[in-house]
Amino acid sequence: MADEGNIISTLNLDALDGSPAGGEDTTPAIGFISQYVKDLSVENPNAPDSLQWTETPELSIDFNIAARGIATDVHEVEMKIKATSRTSQGVAYIVEMAFAGLIAMRNIPDDQAHPFLFAEAPRLMFPFARRVMADAVRDAGFAPLMLEPIDFNGLYFAQMQQQAEAAVANPLGQA
Repeated sequence: MADEGNIISTLNLDALDGSPAGGEDTTPAIGFISQYVKDLSVENPNAPDSLQWTETPELSIDFNIAARGIATDVHEVEMKIKATSRTSQGVAYIVEMAFAGLIAMRNIPDDQAHPFLFAEAPRLMFPFARRVMADAVRDAGFAPLMLEPIDFNGLYFAQMQQQAEAAVANPLGQA
């Protein structure tokens, strides 16, 4: 009798999770497996002199987002960030980082997977990457680099619109 109770519980749990009994699970699902620093480089080429400079530095920040399939239903999103601080006296610091996340995606159509990988995943990863960058700059002897929030969704859709406009202006087969 106890075995029958277990069978009934199992059947009820299957019905609750949305998967058809005995069939393939077609429920869309996305989740982070992990986030990690893939590469980090900190250069302080003019230390210790640069630590004494009083001129307000010019800061340039470069971002690049890439995504690639790792396995069936697993993707890696890589966010590359490069921060360069320079004054008229020279380069104070250069910090380059590749921060990545492994993302599991199941039953997600391509037209929804692409914006998630290139806009939403970077948005979710950014606070963690920002902290690593701030700590790296602070550990190099400078005030922590506090990167402003970035509208990854807005940037993604602007880039998609630019690509669509370029495709209309230069159709395939025309030079």
